[in-house]
Amino acid sequence: MLAVLAALPAQAQFTEIQSRAGESQATGPGKGPPSQAGAPAVNNAPESQDAAYDPRLLRLSEILGSVDYLRMLCKSPDAAEWRQSMEALIAQEARGEEARRTRMTAAFNRGYRAFASVYTQCTPSAVTAERQYRAEGATLAAEIVARFGN
Repeated sequence: MLAVLAALPAQAQFTEIQSRAGESQATGPGKGPPSQAGAPAVNNAPESQDAAYDPRLLRLSEILGSVDYLRMLCKSPDAAEWRQSMEALIAQEARGEEARRTRMTAAFNRGYRAFASVYTQCTPSAVTAERQYRAEGATLAAEIVARFGN
């Protein structure tokens, strides 16, 4: 996890985004086959163990979704890196844990959709929101590594 969090694109350039903003003012888990003759159903899938940092990880996933949308909207040259960072984070943190993968993906999508419903063009407000979310994400990633890293 440490390597993935450290590799998040924390310091991206704002100049191009700011200039563009000025231009555009105008079946559920646990459901299996029925048990036989009253015998308890056995679930052979490994259970997802929530880590102590999962709430922070889910918030980070949501932030990555928000930043991904805003950087794509403002045509940032590094826009694709944010989705790739999320994919790497999911691969590392949810390896073999479908429920955890689903929660992280849902958080990313929630963050993405939250800003897609508000911003349809790059504005100074969108740039400010992206900057603030990126700063929160960097702080959160550093906190996760400092408190829960090996």
